Amino acid sequence: MKTMGVSLPPPMSSPTLIGRADHRATLKLLVERVQQGMGQLVLVSGEAGVGKSRLVAEAKSYAAERGFLLLQGHCFPTDLTYSYAPLLDLLRTLLASNLASPLAAKITAVARDLFPLLPELIPEEEPPLPLLEPEQENRRLFTVLTKFLLECSRDAPIMLIIEDVHWSDDTSLDLLHHLARHSTSHPLLLLVTYRLDEMQPALRSWLAQLDRERLAHEIRLQPLSHDELGTMLLAIFDEQHTEFGMRRFLHGELLNALFTLTEGNPFFVEETLSSLVAAGDIVYVHGYWTRHLRSEIAIPRSVQDAVEQRTARLSEAARHVLSLAAVAGRHFDYVLLQRLTGYDEQQFLLLMKELVAAQLVVEASVDEFSFRHALTRQAIYTQLLLRERRSLHQTIAEMIERQSAGTRDVHLEDLAYHFYQARAWQLAADYAQRAGAKALQLYTPRAAIEYFTSAIEATAHLGQVPVPTMFHTRGLAYEMLGEFEQARRDYTQALDTAHTTNDHMTEWQSTINLGCLWAGHDYTQAETWFRQALALAQALNEPVLHAHSLNRIGNWHMNVDQSHEALRFHQEALDLFEQLHDARGLAETLDLLGMVSYLGGDLHQGTAYYHQAIARFWELGDKPGLTSSLATLTLRGATYQTDSLVSVASLAEVCQDAEHALRIAREIGHRSAEAYALLQLGLCLGSQGDYGRALAAAQQSLDIAQEIEHRQWQTAAHTVLGGMLQGLLTYEQARDHCVQALALAHESGSLFWTCIATGYLASVTLRMHDLAQAEQLLHAVLSPNTPAETMAQRMAWCASVELALAQGHPARALAIIDQLMAAQFQDTQEQHSLRVLKLRGDALVMAQRPVEAESAYGSAQALAMAQGVRPIQWRISIALGHLYQGQRRTTEAEQAFATARTVIEELAASIADEPLRDNFLHLAMARLPQRPSWSPIRRAKNAFGGLTAREREVASLIAQGKSNQAIANVLVVTKRTVETHISNVMFKLGCTSRTQIAVWAVEMGLASTSEPEPYP
Repeated sequence: MKTMGVSLPPPMSSPTLIGRADHRATLKLLVERVQQGMGQLVLVSGEAGVGKSRLVAEAKSYAAERGFLLLQGHCFPTDLTYSYAPLLDLLRTLLASNLASPLAAKITAVARDLFPLLPELIPEEEPPLPLLEPEQENRRLFTVLTKFLLECSRDAPIMLIIEDVHWSDDTSLDLLHHLARHSTSHPLLLLVTYRLDEMQPALRSWLAQLDRERLAHEIRLQPLSHDELGTMLLAIFDEQHTEFGMRRFLHGELLNALFTLTEGNPFFVEETLSSLVAAGDIVYVHGYWTRHLRSEIAIPRSVQDAVEQRTARLSEAARHVLSLAAVAGRHFDYVLLQRLTGYDEQQFLLLMKELVAAQLVVEASVDEFSFRHALTRQAIYTQLLLRERRSLHQTIAEMIERQSAGTRDVHLEDLAYHFYQARAWQLAADYAQRAGAKALQLYTPRAAIEYFTSAIEATAHLGQVPVPTMFHTRGLAYEMLGEFEQARRDYTQALDTAHTTNDHMTEWQSTINLGCLWAGHDYTQAETWFRQALALAQALNEPVLHAHSLNRIGNWHMNVDQSHEALRFHQEALDLFEQLHDARGLAETLDLLGMVSYLGGDLHQGTAYYHQAIARFWELGDKPGLTSSLATLTLRGATYQTDSLVSVASLAEVCQDAEHALRIAREIGHRSAEAYALLQLGLCLGSQGDYGRALAAAQQSLDIAQEIEHRQWQTAAHTVLGGMLQGLLTYEQARDHCVQALALAHESGSLFWTCIATGYLASVTLRMHDLAQAEQLLHAVLSPNTPAETMAQRMAWCASVELALAQGHPARALAIIDQLMAAQFQDTQEQHSLRVLKLRGDALVMAQRPVEAESAYGSAQALAMAQGVRPIQWRISIALGHLYQGQRRTTEAEQAFATARTVIEELAASIADEPLRDNFLHLAMARLPQRPSWSPIRRAKNAFGGLTAREREVASLIAQGKSNQAIANVLVVTKRTVETHISNVMFKLGCTSRTQIAVWAVEMGLASTSEPEPYP
């Protein structure tokens, strides 16, 4: 509904349950066990608002789908002294909802036995049963209620839910215990929730008894992680109805602020978002979410009310300590607070116990306490007057200074925060700048931004101009987070201020940083800044600055696909750094030389450079350098990007490097590095056929690259997704990604990515039978004089081979292949790349040279298996199958097709997306010849790797652990005959040991426990 241009916003609640995958799986398993007649008691615990009821709702839905009868009762704060409260709530709810239901009739039938629980159901003419002694009466009622529920479970399995038993009376807890003990062999699932932060003595005792008797499974819910909270925000603010600027806000500023304030508690998140919407900070206009000017996040009324109720019960002294603690921060030092209050140890300890009992603070360690929740602290803090806050901040800051005279660096963050809040500007500026530098060293860029911003604002309050390094270092933090515009603005401000104040070092550094920043967006802009930095370094006559500038110019040449020029600049920089004994400069230069070698087509030399660079980055503790080098080291394997080159490592090896790079990138919070590591991981996983994980990694890389507006990584992610989808035979989607990649490459001015994207797009268009479009694309990047040296050039030339084959020109295809082979580096002349070998086989088949074609395919298949490149294996097997068919080598053809079929099915199993999986299976299987109508004997032989019936018997007996002589005795043949059978089995299955045969037999279901009867 819309009114005057403003739409009514959707509710601030997640439409799906976020996270909790393991817990959901556990509950599903327990539901299935209950269906089999095994009763279960499940405890779901956690703090208020953590999502217990939401998880229970998921379990209810699953149980309902499986025909369970759902019964639910609740406990309320007033029920602590009300016997049988949750069971009465359950029974009366059932009766009120449907008086005519069979279950209501069953309740009414036992009403007399349940007296005095449901007196309203007993007819006036029927006198109730006489009451027994309280303990006997309870036992009687326990028996009646348990019998009633277990009888109901005979008609359908029951899920009995009791929520919030932390408010339950003792009798109800005893009843639940009795029911759990007597339902272990009945289809009844008892699901109980309680809050960990509101445990009563009776509940603790009850839980301990359940533990002793091993009666319960406990699911303890934790708050959502940072990433899970990000997923929750995306679910609440449907991305299709969210403006781009709002999406950046969701992923960055809002996500971090909410995680800090709510600590991942889903209820608090939803309440806080509702407050932002109510305050107009987030608005829903014309069906789209957008944001207005940022203001301080208001504390939700529900939280404020809960805190006020708890503080109202405190003594005056305890409230004072609580206020002081709220100013001190989320976590506060016990000794510091005691000294500030002036209480002795015994007095202060009693006051802290009062705050703990009120569930406002918790003891974190001997010397530190913390507020139970960040929102609790914020609610108390906002109740103080501004003048009161400032005074207390000043007092706390001065006390910390006195206490930490020799350890100020340990307390920089606290000193910066308190002096800033106290408006002590000079001290705030000094401490905030030092705290920001410390945060940057610890790879916490968001904290660094906050401290540098405080330092800049404090300096402005003093009427001074901030030093350029403040802007420069804050720009570094923004760049780590991928916030391009903020980083560009800070670098520009640093450059201008440095130029005005003659701070030449910061002027040069800001110029270099602007060039690096633009390299992810526009190489024309990047070149301008790099040339300017080189000129400035030469004017300053600073060799270190000169060498760094040379490296940046070299990297620019590489990205415009001028590898020889790039190599010249990097080698000159390396010589300078060696003369200067500059360890960091050497590490960075070796990394760049490795990149030039890789993209220039020399994977051997590039790998040698990267191993040296990685060793030096480890020594230096340089995590950004390390994650970049590890991610790029993956290019030594046979990935989509390098399949036209001679690879030097298996995909299993390079996947480990990509995962390591990703862990480091996430550890240091470097968004651009994370996008790059995810990209390389997607490349490796997709190249080895792990499509489900590969597509997820590449898509996540694209999402991050779009979020931080990194054009180069967007280009790369689109090409990788295009390559994977082409491999999955989903050509239209693949073409869309490749078209976007090519457009972005043109926008950024990167000739390297233009050529790469063109190669991908041309291959896809050929598979869509658009030969004219493919020819036009390749003509734009290739001429007869274009060499076949760099990775990008070879990618385009391989697509040209495919074009020649599609046009029916095998001679031209073979000429290009010869050119590709001749262009290989000297130390790889005896080896050939996987893609080139496969294409050579295709061209030789078309040229009617089958013997040479078989040799090329065989070499390609062996290489694919050695390197773990499974997606190409089924294609080679099909090509070999058709080649064998043409030569009437029927058995070999059938085995090749069977291999292809197996690989296709294995690859499909990794695809999570069902339509994508089905499409791949359908189209890939369609390339295989239709299976012949074989006899039962022939089908069995084909199904078991070509083994005859006798050979399968031998394999089965090997799996049973029998020796050759024992097998001979069972089959009534000679031992030599058995040895011949085993030799044939090993050959057909490709096994090298009896153990491998045994494993195969077990997997194929041939290893029966009963022995075959000896032949008469």
